[in-house]
Amino acid sequence: MAGKIEARLQALSIDLPEAASPAANYIPYVITGNLIFVSGQLPFMNGALPGVGKVGRDLTVEEAREIARICGLNLIAQARAACGGDLDRIARVVKVGGFVNAVEDFDQHPEIINGCSDLMVEVFEDKGRHSRFAVGAGSLPRGVSVEIEAIFELAV
Repeated sequence: MAGKIEARLQALSIDLPEAASPAANYIPYVITGNLIFVSGQLPFMNGALPGVGKVGRDLTVEEAREIARICGLNLIAQARAACGGDLDRIARVVKVGGFVNAVEDFDQHPEIINGCSDLMVEVFEDKGRHSRFAVGAGSLPRGVSVEIEAIFELAV
C-alpha cells in the first residue's frame, strides 16, 4: 500500500526520478540524529541535464524556475532513498539552499528558487514550509543554472 506522500505524488501526477549517484567524492545524503542533509542536486532529468547557462542571458526567470523544480524533484528522490523508500518518515522540510548561476546584475534569485519551495509545499503541504537561502553564483558545476541542497527532518 502506498503511503500518504506517495499517494499525494500520484494525485499530483508527479513521477520522482531515481536518486542519482554522486559524480564526485561525496555521498548524496548524510543522516545524523533525526536530520537528513541532502547534497546539492543538479537538474538531471531522464539522463539529460537541462538548464545549462546563465539566467538573464541564456535562460529566463520562468525557465530557471522550472529548472529549480527539477532540482526539487531530485532532492525528494534522495530523501526517499534516505528513508528506505518511505517518504512518510519525513516529518518536515527544514531548509532549502539555492544557488543560481546568473548574470552579474541579476537580483531575482528568490523567484527562481520558489520553483523548488513551491514543490515542497505541494508535496508535503504545511510540513513542506521551510527556511531558505537563494543566492547568486558566478558559475555552477557542469554549467547548470541552478543547484539546490536541502535538510529534511525524520519523524522519531
